Amino acid sequence: MTHTSRDSLRLVIPSEPKRIAEADEFVESALRERGVPESLISDLAIASTEMVNNAIIHGNKKDASKKVKISMTFTADEVEIRVEDEGRGFNPDNVPDPLAEENLLREVGRGIFIVRSLMDNMEYEQTDEGGMAVIMRKSFESS
Repeated sequence: MTHTSRDSLRLVIPSEPKRIAEADEFVESALRERGVPESLISDLAIASTEMVNNAIIHGNKKDASKKVKISMTFTADEVEIRVEDEGRGFNPDNVPDPLAEENLLREVGRGIFIVRSLMDNMEYEQTDEGGMAVIMRKSFESS
């Protein structure tokens, strides 16, 4: 890792599914510019894309007047990715287990499960504006 000090980047996009690619490019470029090992970039990109997708579709209901904020904070040994929407929030404990037999064939509900498996830490909080934020952390040592 060539990065030694703490710094942050931020991208704000409208809640349009076609903007997911822009968010993915933002994350991947930032990671590469900071010398993050390639072995971690795909996991981080998948996790952030899943949460941006959830923010657009589930949080903001594809309402282009609502924004999704993606911020990345780097330290010498980890990255924190925060994805915020302007939706009404949700209780993560109420998300059905995608591995339960009754949910195996459902096409939704796997994003949070996938992200939890890829990241070292995942937290949720209500934003000051009333939306939801998902905070994901990954150590560069976990590669």
